Amino acid sequence: MLTQPANRHSYRGKRLLDLTLLALVAPLALVLAGLTAAAVRLRDGSPVMFRQERVGRDGESFVLLKFRSMRVGADRTSFPAADLITANGRFLRRTSLDEIPQLWNIARGDMSWVGPRPTLRYQVERYAEVQRGRLAVLPGLTGLAQVRGRNHMLWADRIRLDLQYVQAIGLRTDLRIVLATVGAVLSGRGSGGHPTADPLATQADAS
Repeated sequence: MLTQPANRHSYRGKRLLDLTLLALVAPLALVLAGLTAAAVRLRDGSPVMFRQERVGRDGESFVLLKFRSMRVGADRTSFPAADLITANGRFLRRTSLDEIPQLWNIARGDMSWVGPRPTLRYQVERYAEVQRGRLAVLPGLTGLAQVRGRNHMLWADRIRLDLQYVQAIGLRTDLRIVLATVGAVLSGRGSGGHPTADPLATQADAS
């Protein structure tokens, strides 16, 4: 259950929660980041990092960071075919280790621990007016959609959950999602590819 809806797009203490969680996970995250970077470099070569422009709060762009999980040259889309993901990358995606560099995005204030996942500009351009409401809050490393099915859901369903989060945003909501994320990551549920027929995912007519 979500907390009681409120007409606000943040809450007092959200940034403090982000920084507190960062401080708590920083030692382990640094160790895992070093090991993951070494594994990508040794098994898949350079570059180790994947950088991509994403859309954040109020439609502002920022550069999202991840460890590279796709073959070189396959980084123009967030929805690659299975054969474009490296063997190492499949493990990184299943365990969410590829997302560790986004802790830097959180530290910079581009993202929060909890919020709608940041998407690509061409996707935002396809949003219906009501769907643009998901841009009212900072994008998150995890979110309601991530603990309810992750990549296996159609984008329209994920956006519906994102809009629920925007209306229910609060400390208890964020803490519940963070705790639920631990279980989702450990289980690996929903870490596979996106539905290929999703109209918000395909780039067939994107410029």
